[in-house]
Amino acid sequence: MAASRERKEQILERARRLGYVAVEALSSELGVTPQTIRRDINELCEQNLLQRYHGGAGLPSSVVNADYSDRQVMNLAAKRRIARLVARAIPNRSSLFINIGTTTEAVAGALLEHVELRVVTNNLHVASLLSANPSFEVIITGGLVRSRDRGIVGEAALDLIRQFRVDYGIIGISGIDLDGALLDFDYREVRVAQAIIENSREVLLVADHSKFGRNAMVRLGDIGQVDALFTDEAPPPPLAERLSAAGVAVHVAGAAGEET
Repeated sequence: MAASRERKEQILERARRLGYVAVEALSSELGVTPQTIRRDINELCEQNLLQRYHGGAGLPSSVVNADYSDRQVMNLAAKRRIARLVARAIPNRSSLFINIGTTTEAVAGALLEHVELRVVTNNLHVASLLSANPSFEVIITGGLVRSRDRGIVGEAALDLIRQFRVDYGIIGISGIDLDGALLDFDYREVRVAQAIIENSREVLLVADHSKFGRNAMVRLGDIGQVDALFTDEAPPPPLAERLSAAGVAVHVAGAAGEET
């Protein structure tokens, strides 16, 4: 398992440096069979870390995100483990922002046993999930509803977010560069997330390991703007060093959802 993970990290490092990696060249360089490399590439493509091309693979698009339906099932078990860990960090009777994303939706589901939460969200899926608890107060932003994922963006969403100051801002992200840059695909979504960061007493970033080193074209901010990262695997060394330098607490959900 450790050898497989190290090999995949080497494949990703070469892809980031060269833009494209060939199966035969990787097989020769890493001393394994082409079948092993193809299996590694397939798994990395399933995690949206690489995109398959004839004879090899390259980095996925930094312009277009994966389809929402694909992201719903991608790393689903990891997202649920992260969600359970986040839920344990949120006290009853707290106020929250929750933004757009499949990991934040998993967090919403994990919060259903809480009592008297006050939640402001620009995610219709989150609002629908949380409305099942009659003790919750759920406030939905105005704005443009995106058909692809039921996320709400635009000036009206920004205006409402800025009217609140809450205990916890729970945000998802499309990618975290190894230098600590927080990245996403839609500048309108980014503006709402930035407003959430600015108006939360504590910012909790939820991201599974597939987001580490992933490319997206819009910069949201820097990892130093969040208070804690909740994930399912330890970040790679360059990012871990940046997190430590910024004083960001890192919580890693184990196989049963407990912290490791």
